[in-house]
Order: sequence, then C-alpha cells, then structure tokens
Amino acid sequence: MTANEPVGAPGAGSDPAPESDPGPGRDPEPGPGPAGYDAVVLAGGAARRLGGADKPGLRVGGRALLDRVLAACGGARTTVVVAGPRPTARPVTWAREDPPGGGPLAALAAGLRHTSAEHVVVLSADLPFLAEPTVGRLLSALTAGDADGVLLTDADDRDQPLVAAYRATALRRELAALARDRGERAGRPDLTGLPLRRLTGALRLTRLPDAVASFDCDTWDDIATARARIREHGHVLDEWISAAKDELGIDLDVDTKVLLDLARDAAHGVARPAAPLTTFLVGYAAGRSGGGPEAVAESARKAAALALRWAEEAAGSAPAPATGRPDAAPDATPDTRPDA
Repeated sequence: MTANEPVGAPGAGSDPAPESDPGPGRDPEPGPGPAGYDAVVLAGGAARRLGGADKPGLRVGGRALLDRVLAACGGARTTVVVAGPRPTARPVTWAREDPPGGGPLAALAAGLRHTSAEHVVVLSADLPFLAEPTVGRLLSALTAGDADGVLLTDADDRDQPLVAAYRATALRRELAALARDRGERAGRPDLTGLPLRRLTGALRLTRLPDAVASFDCDTWDDIATARARIREHGHVLDEWISAAKDELGIDLDVDTKVLLDLARDAAHGVARPAAPLTTFLVGYAAGRSGGGPEAVAESARKAAALALRWAEEAAGSAPAPATGRPDAAPDATPDTRPDA
C-alpha cells in the first residue's frame, strides 16, 4: 500500500478524495513526502474502437489490462487512477475529471491533484507489455537529464506521451497555462476536450524507443495480438507466474530456475507426480520458516538433495548394504519394500 492511501481490503482502492480545486488546471502546492515517484493512470476513455468495451477490464494473460499497468508502477509512493472506482489487484487512489469524459488533459489534471512527488509517471491503462524495469528506465533518464519529461516512442517512431515520466512542476505549470489560455479565448478556463499535444508541445522532452513496452490495445486485433504474444515460449512462464502471484496475493520474487530444476529432479529421480507435490511442499516449508526468497531457496536446496539421493539409488550408484541383501527395512516382506 502506498502512502496517503487508507487501510482497506486489497483491491478496494479508496474513494475519490474531495476536491479542493483552486481552479481548472491549477493544482495545490504538493506537501512534503518521502522520496520516490507518484503515478497517474488514465483509465476512463470511451474505447470507441473497441465498441465501447470496458477496456481497462479486458484480460490479457488472465489479468485485467489495468492490473497489468498497476503492477508496472508498483514502486510508486501514490498511484492515482483516473476513472470510476473498480476492484483492482492493489490499492489505489481514485480521481475523476469534471465532467467525466473531458479528455486526457482534464483527466491528467484531476489525477495530478492527488500527487506530491517531484516526478510523476503518467500511463494509459491499456499497456499489456509495460513492466517495472521500463518505468525505472524512464525515471532514471528523467533524473539524469534536465528535460521536463521522458517518453517512449513506438514501432513507428511516434511519441507515446501516456508512457512517460515527467517533472510534476512542469506538468502543473503548463496545465495551468493552458487553462488560462482557454479562459481568455473561450471564457471557460478548463481543459475539457484539449488534445495531449497541446501539453507535450510546450515541454522539453527526451525520447526512448521501445516498440514492446509502448504497445497499446486500441482495437480487438491489438487485444488478440497481445494475448497471442504472451503465450509464446519465451514469455509464457513469466506471464503465468506474474498472473498467479497477483491472483494469490503474493509479492515474492524467487529464483524460478531453482524451482524448475527441483521439479525436473523430482520428476526424473522419483516419479512425475512428485514434481508438483514437491514444489508445493517446498512452498509450505518456506512459509512455515518465515517466507522470503532465502527460505524458498533453502527448502528447494534440501528437497533437490533428497531427489538426487533417490535418483542415485534408482541408478544403482548408492553403496550396497554390507550383507548383500536388498536395501529394505529389517522386518519388510517382499511386497512392502520401499521399491516394491
């Protein structure tokens, strides 16, 4: 759970906070807070090219698109989702532009009001392949330079301003300027209906090419492409583990190679059903001893050594008993020996 979020059931989020709005596009000064970054996820679009479907709730790899994006910005101190509240895999703060459906700039301004960090990651809710290392790369590039923001470009070299990290002061400055300009020109100082390019055109931006992380799902063909890609050999295991951890409420990174080697050894040295049962027992033992990657690794090491001993005995490499009789309990009958 991030700072500024009320304690509650996982996935429940928090209700939209009361707005003490000093004016459209003008945000209150951020208060002091711990070092880190905040995230604003825009999830309230109309999804017209998907026939009005609930795009943030569409599942890719068994996980809602919104939950996949929330996992990518899991290191944020505060995560604000601009949309109507819904169940999510982790707690978030909810916000809404006024009126709803006012477009990306109005939504961004609404979300930004609930942030206080110096750096803000701004994301759309339809990025199936965005991962936490990419968010880290955006933030590292932002802090290393003097640009107002760092964004990804897609396979066609187009800017993706909703896969980006920005300096919050620059966003607030330009959003306020746009609202003032709208007020002077149209007599309505708000950001409703203004395109994102009005904002990005006023910012000094650095660009990072990434055709995969910037891939977004605007059409049903995009959804089909994403669902097919995560089942490819090089992705399916990581995708399954991430989905399973989300579903089980587990936030634990372990050495999957250790567990896979253990499963292989148990299957080959004992019997195929021993593989899933052994990995279950390793997890249970690790939990009993306090959990954590070290506990998993130690339990896996012990189980792997046991499986190796079984394999050696099956191969006849273990020393024979001194009496030359079968390796059985002293009182065993032929049909109750361990290998009968």
